Amino acid sequence: MKKIRVDFSKKMVKLGTIVFVLLMLGSVVSGWLGYVKLHAAVGTIKYVGQLEMTRDKEAEDFDDNATVFEVVYRRKDSKMIVNYSKEEYENLAKDTIQAYQYQSKDGTNLFFAEKNPSLEKVQATYREKMAEKTMAIFNLCSSLTILAVSVLIMIVFGHMFSTYEKSWFLSIMVLATIFAVAFPEKSANGVNGIIIMWLYLMDTFLNILCELLISKQNKYNFMISVAVELVEIAINLVLMYRFASMVVTLLFWIPIDIISFINWSKHEDSEEKDLTIVRRLTGWQEVLVLTGIVVFTVVVGYFISGLDIRTDFVNRSMATWIAYLDACATAVGIANGLFILFRFREQWVAWYISAILEASMNIMLGQYVLLVLKLGYLTNTTYGYIKWTKYIKSHKEEKLTIF
Repeated sequence: MKKIRVDFSKKMVKLGTIVFVLLMLGSVVSGWLGYVKLHAAVGTIKYVGQLEMTRDKEAEDFDDNATVFEVVYRRKDSKMIVNYSKEEYENLAKDTIQAYQYQSKDGTNLFFAEKNPSLEKVQATYREKMAEKTMAIFNLCSSLTILAVSVLIMIVFGHMFSTYEKSWFLSIMVLATIFAVAFPEKSANGVNGIIIMWLYLMDTFLNILCELLISKQNKYNFMISVAVELVEIAINLVLMYRFASMVVTLLFWIPIDIISFINWSKHEDSEEKDLTIVRRLTGWQEVLVLTGIVVFTVVVGYFISGLDIRTDFVNRSMATWIAYLDACATAVGIANGLFILFRFREQWVAWYISAILEASMNIMLGQYVLLVLKLGYLTNTTYGYIKWTKYIKSHKEEKLTIF
């Protein structure tokens, strides 16, 4: 029987290695194809004709200190961006413009505010179009790379994980790959959508790995968690939103990860060194936590919603809703951080609430790839809760201490 298991394990490692190589090959090929398309010369273009486009005022939300104003004009699926100075922008009298349409050899439609544009402007506009067309290719490159790393981790550290855990981890990453290609992210605040999607994928990868290690009562989850915090701070800065979460990440989560690692290291299971001793809350402790969450949500949500923060990613009316949801998710997150620090099973309940709140915000903001992460949260939370509950029942709680 032991020999059969060893042979099966070797076959799985061999299969995993082949999959890893194929994924890396796919990543290199898709990255190269995207690069070639993005930097291709426009070549000769032909004049097609004129058409009237209408100004998209909903896309305009400029900072008071802006010197260049990018105004978007549209007609059905066609789009043209015109840069105006502050004086020109303030004196715009019409909401329509006559656009001059040209077409490249590969059939790409290019629109300009003037006839006979310069070659430099034609190439710049063509490259913008190619950036939109190649976004799915670059997203595929990023997601295949991260998926390959996921497979590699399961190969190298395969002895640490059960078949279910490996399947769950890789399934979430495969779903993230599909969503990254199917729902490419738009550019925001001057940052390319490809970079934003890469941050989303890294956030998903690191979070589910961290969650998996928590469910296994493994103290090394906190090392991965620090990387999670850094990626999420980068996302908040890029998108200029969720400032409550960002501040709490800086002042609470990073320090709590370090302290938690130290505390968990002091409470290793006497029989299994890879496990940390865990416990559960009492009734009055739960009441105090819930009261703190409500107060934090109302106070911080009111404060954040009153800030005049401009971003391309969310309109003002939605920003108010996001502010309160973010405050509530942040409060639950703080409670969760303390539960994890003190090794309380109720941290899994906090994960349930946090995942639902986060998913609501992701849907409102169109961050569909991050819904895969929330699916991972919900499924692993159930798994972790069951594992911790079994552990607690099999050990005498009165011998467990917080510190």
